[in-house]
Amino acid sequence: MTKFVFITGGVVSSLGKGVVSASLGQLLSSRGIGVSFLKFDPYLNRDAGTMNPYQHGEVFVTEDGAETDLDLGHYERFAGATLGRRNNVTTGQIYGEVLDRERRGCYGGETVQVIPHVVDTIKAAILRAAEDGPDVLFVELGGTIGDIEGMPFIEAIRQFMLDRPKDGSVLLHLALLPGSPAGGEIKTKPAQHSAQKLRECGLHMDFLLCRSERPMSCGVREKLALYSNLRADRVIDVPDVRLIYEIPDRLHRQGLDDMLCRRLGLESADGDREPWRSFVAAAGNGGVPLRIAAVGKYTGMADSYKSLGEALLHAAAAKNAKLRLDWIGAEDLEAGDPAAILAPYSGVIVPGGFGYRGASGKMRAIRWAREGGTPFLGLCYGLQCAVVEFARNVCGEADAVSAEWLDAAPFDAANSWITLLDNQGKATPLGGTLRLGAQPCALEPGSRAAKAYGAEAVSERHRHRYEVNPEKTALLEERGMRITGRHPPSGLVEIIELPGDQWFVATQAHPEFKSRPLAPHPLFLAFVEAALAQGAPRGA
Repeated sequence: MTKFVFITGGVVSSLGKGVVSASLGQLLSSRGIGVSFLKFDPYLNRDAGTMNPYQHGEVFVTEDGAETDLDLGHYERFAGATLGRRNNVTTGQIYGEVLDRERRGCYGGETVQVIPHVVDTIKAAILRAAEDGPDVLFVELGGTIGDIEGMPFIEAIRQFMLDRPKDGSVLLHLALLPGSPAGGEIKTKPAQHSAQKLRECGLHMDFLLCRSERPMSCGVREKLALYSNLRADRVIDVPDVRLIYEIPDRLHRQGLDDMLCRRLGLESADGDREPWRSFVAAAGNGGVPLRIAAVGKYTGMADSYKSLGEALLHAAAAKNAKLRLDWIGAEDLEAGDPAAILAPYSGVIVPGGFGYRGASGKMRAIRWAREGGTPFLGLCYGLQCAVVEFARNVCGEADAVSAEWLDAAPFDAANSWITLLDNQGKATPLGGTLRLGAQPCALEPGSRAAKAYGAEAVSERHRHRYEVNPEKTALLEERGMRITGRHPPSGLVEIIELPGDQWFVATQAHPEFKSRPLAPHPLFLAFVEAALAQGAPRGA
C-alpha cells in the first residue's frame, strides 16, 4: 500500500521544497523503494504552458505532453522517475473539474462549496497520482503556509492524513532561518511562527527542515525542536550548497531517510551511495575547463532554462570537464559584435523560445558559430533560427522569415521557411495548441545524431507550434544542409546538421528534459565532447 510524504513550506516561497522532495526520492529509490511525486500549484492557471518564464521559470514537459512546473524536472532527474500530467495539479484544474461536474449535474443540485467538493477533488487527485502503486508518493504543496490560495490544499492534506493509519503518511515542513542584518545570527522566530501556523490549520509536522545560509548550531536545533514539539533529531539542517546534487547526502548523513523508513514502516537495505557521490564529485571538481555560451531570450532568470543547464552539467561531469555556462542575452547580440562577445567560448547553444524578440541576435550567434567552426547545438526554436539563418546567408533568400514573426514586423508570409502547417494562424488560441510530449524520430544512418544516440530510431519530448516548411527543404539540402532526423508519420524535420568536420546539430525537440545525472543525454555528451576537442576558443 502506498505511503504518503507531504512537503509544505513556510516563511517565504522558493525555498527549495522541490529539491528536498527530489532528494528524498533519490535516497529512497537508491534503497530500492519505488517512489513517485505530485506537485500542487495553487495558481489559477490551468497549467504552466502560457506563464512567463520570468515569473515561473522553465516549463517542464513530460512524456505524455503535460506542461508542468519545473519541480517535475527535479523529481525526474534525481529519482529517475517518468512523470505525467497527473503528477502536477493546479487550482485552475481543480476548480475546472468541480465546475464541469456541477454543469453535468454530478452534485445533484447541492450547493457546491470548497468543503467538501473542492477538497474532495484535491484528495481524489492525490489518489490518482498513486494509482501506479509506488511505495511512497511525495506530495509537494507550492507556495507558503498561510497563503489564501493554498488553504483548500492544506485542508485536503489534513483530511487525507486523518484517514490514513499512523504509519501511512508523514508531514515535512521546510522553513527559512534568516540571519540578522547586523551580525548574521540565525533567527528562529519566523520558523516558530510557521510551525504555529501549521498547528492552526490542524497539521503537526513530523520533521522540520531548515534552510539557512550556513549550518545551524546545536542550540538552534534544540530551540526549534522545543517550539515545534519535535525530537531534536527530527530538525534537519539544509544549508546553502554549491550544487543542489549535494542535498541527498546531506540529508542522508542526518539520518532523514532512515527515520522516514522507520516512521512509514518501510523495510529496505541501505542504498549504494557511491555512483551518486562520484557524480557530485565530478560535477563539483571537473578537470578540463569548458566555457559554453547559451544565447537565449529569458536569460535574466536562469531557471527559465533549468533543464538545459542541468543537462550540460551532467555531460560535463561525465567528460571530466569543469563547466562554465554563461547566459548571453540574444538582444545583446543584435547590437553587439558576435565575434567579441562569443570568442571566449568553445561551444554555443541556442535554446527554445517564442516570438520575434531576440531572433536576429540568435541568428547572428548561429552564423558566427557556423562560419567559424565553433560547435553548435540548437534546441527547438534554435533549430528554426538555424534554418532561417542558413536560408538567408547560404541559400541567398535574404527575406526568409518564420511565420511566427509576421505580426512583429512587415514580413511577407510567402517567405516563411518556418510555418504553421494547420493554417490556423492568428485564430489559434495560445494554450493547448502545441506539438507536445514524446514524438518519434527516425535518424539517417551514419549521421552525427545517429552516432551520438547509437541508434537510428529515438523518441524525444517536444514543445512547439511551428515547423520547418516542407516546401523549402529541397533547397536547404541542395545548398548543403543535411536533414538527418524526421518524424516518421509526417516526414517533418526533426534534426539538421552541416556536412564536414564541424559539429553543428540542431533538433526540433527538447532533449534536455531527458538528461539524468547518472545517464547524461547523448546529444549533450556529443556536444560537450566536440567543444572539448575544439581546444582553446577563438580569441582566448
